Amino acid sequence: MSFLELVTNRYSVRKYDCRPVPAEVLARILEAARLAPSACNTQPWRFFVVTNAAARAALFPHERQAWISAAPVVLVACSYPAHAWKRAYDGKNHADVDLAIAMEHLVLAATEAGLGTCWICAFDPAVFRQVLTLPPDMEPVAATPLGYSLDTPRPKHRKPLAEIVTYLP
Repeated sequence: MSFLELVTNRYSVRKYDCRPVPAEVLARILEAARLAPSACNTQPWRFFVVTNAAARAALFPHERQAWISAAPVVLVACSYPAHAWKRAYDGKNHADVDLAIAMEHLVLAATEAGLGTCWICAFDPAVFRQVLTLPPDMEPVAATPLGYSLDTPRPKHRKPLAEIVTYLP
């Protein structure tokens, strides 16, 4: 599959089969995240693999998010902002940028492996901190359910290139 086919095939899955994800497939997906670039190679991230059903449910206690914890795996991506590169001109911390790159590597690797994902940023950070017993210097940034899709992809609606790209003379 070409890269363009891969990104075209990737979609936000919201219904998962309970079938477990094989350990070797999970390892390949996590390896893709590990290989992601980061500013000055700081790699200011940590991924938590949550397979325990009670822990998955505890991360997403609201009924409207039960579909997330129904997946056999939830991956939680956390950053270490204090360890991330900061732009000298204005001090902008790139922990979230670095982590987003790693997370997207992970999501695309999952798609290539025939698994579904869905970027989740709508969560209570305090709940994540408690359930995962995160240290104070670690920030939960995003999560994704991971598993075999029971969804049917919907057509993608994206803005035309002319609305998102500016060519300078």
